[in-house]
Amino acid sequence: MGKTYAGARLRRLREERRMSQAELARVLGISPSYLNQMEHESRPLTVPVLLRLTEAFGVDPGFFSERDTGRLVADLREALAGEVAEARVSPSDLAELARRMPAVASVLLELGRRSQLLAERLAETADGRDGADGGAPRSPHEEIREFFYRRQNYLHDTDLAAEDLAREIGIRRGDVLRVLADRLAGRHGVRLAAGSDRLHRFDARARVLHLSGRLRPGQQAFRMATQLALLEYGAELDRLAAEDFPQDSPAHGLARIGIANYFAAALVLPYGTFHTTAEEFRYDIERLADHFGLGYETVCHRLSTLQRPRLRGVPFSFVRVDRAGNMSKRQSATGFHFSRAGGTCPLWNVYEAFVAPGRVHVQVAAMPDGQRYLWTARAVTRHRGGWGEPGKTFSIGLGCEIRHASRLVYSDGLDLGNASAATPIGMGCRLCERLDCPQRAVPPLGRVLAVDENSSTFVPYPVAPEKG
Repeated sequence: MGKTYAGARLRRLREERRMSQAELARVLGISPSYLNQMEHESRPLTVPVLLRLTEAFGVDPGFFSERDTGRLVADLREALAGEVAEARVSPSDLAELARRMPAVASVLLELGRRSQLLAERLAETADGRDGADGGAPRSPHEEIREFFYRRQNYLHDTDLAAEDLAREIGIRRGDVLRVLADRLAGRHGVRLAAGSDRLHRFDARARVLHLSGRLRPGQQAFRMATQLALLEYGAELDRLAAEDFPQDSPAHGLARIGIANYFAAALVLPYGTFHTTAEEFRYDIERLADHFGLGYETVCHRLSTLQRPRLRGVPFSFVRVDRAGNMSKRQSATGFHFSRAGGTCPLWNVYEAFVAPGRVHVQVAAMPDGQRYLWTARAVTRHRGGWGEPGKTFSIGLGCEIRHASRLVYSDGLDLGNASAATPIGMGCRLCERLDCPQRAVPPLGRVLAVDENSSTFVPYPVAPEKG
């Protein structure tokens, strides 16, 4: 086990509890000078101290891990791409900042993003394109994705509340629809009606929840559970949404819906039961979907939320993309970085899934920093139901770090120890460091191209050697 230096995180934990070094040292059973050395990273965190911290403050040992540093560094590199390209700041500087002062790095990250957005707005103004949307820098939907991304797709209090309600009303496999209907009627006087021209519509005055007849039982359960969340958990939805968004903003309303959807998934798939079954089935997504009677995407999304302290599942990254590469959902409990600009990597197996819909595709992928992941991907198609009516197709990706891969049924038969067998992917062509990639779509940022009219290469954008 490597040494863990986490002075910044330790100091932040102490300051959040409004404790002096002497007070925390007394709780941990060490001297104030020893604690001071750990906070200044002169000494590493020892296992006994780490155990006392987790017991005293209820934090998971992962709080002091450097696993999140990689994602923070990748975010910084994207937000400050111009500064890195101009050599005003080096990648090693960003890594040091993320490791030693993560809070400062997060502030710098937000400032970098604001600078990018301001530049985009100025460019739109110069092109005469600033009138239609009022110069809005980001869509509310993008802000909601960031809301869950910052929380690593896990809402602890919401998950606990949903599990408590599931226990109270007796949610159990095979009887979910009846239990939810009884709760809606008995507690809230809400009756169900079929035949809606929408997926669902709640008439608050008449106390009727209209559900489309085209919804499958699992989809009906999810809509009913979401309505229960809005009726029983409304005040808490407001509180959580208000952590990031003003109450009168569109993003606040979308956050309420997003949190209600999270509650619904946690209600129909209670954490303890789902976690136990997922471990037993070795995270076999199709088997879990069949067992619980829910869709592939719903199960994947729930798997990506199993991050409860002391009862963690495999930490997954979850993504939903269309054929054009538009990423409509992205959540991560790992260090995997989703690019916000410039598209994603075409060598990623989420795109291969479109070739053979309905089949789970498996890939061991390596990022430029050497971190490897096991990715599963499957294309899913939804139709309204009638001949000739348009449908929609997405690829659903679920990935974990290679060190967790043996817990997944999808790792059987793979040589997980062979790093050279991994597919080299990146976070998107604009920022990718792989200069020899034949699939690159744009020139590498900050590098001078080697332009030679007398020769050509298999690599579409060959770069000139850096001057020593």
